[in-house]
Amino acid sequence: MSEVNTAPPGGPPIGRWTRFVVARPRLALLTALVLTALAVFAGSGVADRMGSGGWEDPAAESSYATKALQREFPASQPNLLLLVDGGRQGVDSPGVAAEGRRLAESLAAEEGITGVGSYWQTPSPALRAEDGRQALIAARILGDEKTAAEVLERIAPDFRGDHGPVEVTIGGPVAVSHEMTTIVQEDLLLAEMIALPVTLILLVMVFGSAVAAMLPLAVGIVAILGTNAVLRGITEFADVSVFAMNLTTALGLGLAIDYALFIVRRYREELERGAEVREAVATTLRTAGRTVLYSALTVAVSLAAMLVFPQYFLRSFAYAGIAVVLLAAAAALLVLPAALIVLGHRVNALDLRRLFRRRRAGAAGKTAPAAGEGAASGAGWGRFADLVMRRAPLFAFSTIAALLLLGLPFLGVKFGTPDDRQLPTTAESHLVQQQIREGFPGSPDGGLQILTEERRESGEAARTAAHAEYRDRVAALPGVLRVDGPVFTAGGTGHYSVQPRGEAVGEGAQRLVHQLRDTPAPFATAVTGRAAVLEDSKTAIGDRLPLALGIIVVTTLLIVFLLTGSVLIPLQAVVLNALSLTAMFGAMVWIFQDGNFSGALGFTPTGDIETNLPVLMFCIAFGLSMDYGVFLISRIKEEYDRTHDHDAAVRFGLQRTGGLITAAAVILAVVMVAIGTSRVTNTKMLGLGIALAVLMDAMVVRSLLVPSVMKLMGARSWWAPAPLRRFHQRFGLSEGEEIAPPAPPAASGEEVPDASGTGGAAPPGRETVASTAPGGGS
Repeated sequence: MSEVNTAPPGGPPIGRWTRFVVARPRLALLTALVLTALAVFAGSGVADRMGSGGWEDPAAESSYATKALQREFPASQPNLLLLVDGGRQGVDSPGVAAEGRRLAESLAAEEGITGVGSYWQTPSPALRAEDGRQALIAARILGDEKTAAEVLERIAPDFRGDHGPVEVTIGGPVAVSHEMTTIVQEDLLLAEMIALPVTLILLVMVFGSAVAAMLPLAVGIVAILGTNAVLRGITEFADVSVFAMNLTTALGLGLAIDYALFIVRRYREELERGAEVREAVATTLRTAGRTVLYSALTVAVSLAAMLVFPQYFLRSFAYAGIAVVLLAAAAALLVLPAALIVLGHRVNALDLRRLFRRRRAGAAGKTAPAAGEGAASGAGWGRFADLVMRRAPLFAFSTIAALLLLGLPFLGVKFGTPDDRQLPTTAESHLVQQQIREGFPGSPDGGLQILTEERRESGEAARTAAHAEYRDRVAALPGVLRVDGPVFTAGGTGHYSVQPRGEAVGEGAQRLVHQLRDTPAPFATAVTGRAAVLEDSKTAIGDRLPLALGIIVVTTLLIVFLLTGSVLIPLQAVVLNALSLTAMFGAMVWIFQDGNFSGALGFTPTGDIETNLPVLMFCIAFGLSMDYGVFLISRIKEEYDRTHDHDAAVRFGLQRTGGLITAAAVILAVVMVAIGTSRVTNTKMLGLGIALAVLMDAMVVRSLLVPSVMKLMGARSWWAPAPLRRFHQRFGLSEGEEIAPPAPPAASGEEVPDASGTGGAAPPGRETVASTAPGGGS
């Protein structure tokens, strides 16, 4: 038997990449196993090197001021709070006061702690509860997130709990961050334990064969472990958010299953046609393999757009997303074909539905195909496509109206910064911060801070007069409740603390940030605080959002044009993809901002949405929508090229991919819902929101909007100006294209085998590889 040559001359390098796999599948699998084992070793402990912050712009004014205040006035930026509860005795009783001072002195003596202050040392009203039963000890832990977490773990057991007449609980930003990191890791493990068995059951239902069902899971595990190793390497030179681990699991399983579903199904179809194993793999890679490659590129570009933002929270998802998408595609195109060659026809082994199918076949008097496979299984989708296209205006306009209606709540979105309320109500740091919000007149970390730096040297009297005038201007602003300071360093750097009226990050506090920055001063000023960080984050995102959207849209238009040769279908793809996200954005506000179903879902509503989340969810959901869009459009294009019948091509595309896209979407939604079981609100929002977007895209946009809109557009859908048509003919992509491999010189009378294995020209009726496949699905 001659070796199947899968490398078309000058064409896409799918065949060249897999020639080694086809020729030496066992060696390829062994290589993949060794690389995966190395990835396990390289990626171990990656979560411990990640942070839970990254929400702010590191180049913003607020970031500069925060770093300067941490350096010059550490007591002004406390990140550790000890809540001291004196019970009925009250914090002013001699015994409680003595114990409070002792605790503060002990904390100040700890290595890595600075800026310790307490109610008993500096009787500030902000450090004493209004009922007099509780007081605060505030301090700053030096170092980055990882160092601060290590210090907290070391000192917490010595301070938490009962100390004579008082009880101490621990809060503050460091405690919130540390607890959030721990919970995210625990919840991710639980999500994997939920998703893997449920996904396996669903895959068995889709494939019937337990062996075939295991292949997508294997691809997903390779992608996840490889991405962990990549992220571990990135942490050596860049900050990475621990939340990116959730995306690694979700996309690693979801996309690997998507890609493997299409490849394994196409391979099984080729076997049913009677193709030899290696020929079936080669045909699968030339058809479904190319579509997988184009789809992966589209998803990767959507995620790569987050690299334009300065917040390392968003950049972390780009690192994880790009890595897991490319690794999932690589495993599907390199490792999976090797496994298929080794398994051969045994890919259908352990068919758990065999008895049911035999019974059904006996009743029908013939062999029944596995559910979800063969032409018969697509008959329902074909009839559904006919129904939609017969009433295309009704389905198109009613669906668009419904999607727009579902997105209306997003018009009322309010942006905020994440805080302890992201955590479950039982978390210690959440309980501490909640008691501070409800029982204390002001929060030690809830106001605005002003850093002042002298532009030129001046005398003591002149400096005092200038700051007195500036302080009066600040105090006169309408949103100011109280001004404390200034306090100076020996070098003349000054610090003011400004308490805004109302909520620390409310609309009034956000307006006050701009008012403070616009207030004239004879020295340099920089404003920071939670409201200032929020304003700077919104500015950073708003300034770079057009570029990110431009990257996504232009790349999507280019890839879909190269796939179809049309200028209208790419525009349609972008618009319909955007419509598929409206329900996700509307639910985000109606549920997580407004608090509907907060009790059932187990989260604390804050009245706002974290600024980075809409950008993150848009990039992920848009990429996944294009994933399904590419699979559907490629099959429509293939049939249109074969028949030039527009309506029949749309029907064919939905008939051949409707069931697979729906199955893939349901499985991905299961993974995302598992992620959504997290006790951290932002992770819950991410998981449930993406699950909703994926289901809406597969069950509404691909099933209703795409066929109805393409029916309304008719054959005009395939229009392109002449120069672009010539460009596409030269550089375009095609899933169904079969290019004969270069023929070596043949001896006289010797027949040269081609990729089809027939020994010469393709047999009649086989102009394209996919056109005659019984199932036709990629």
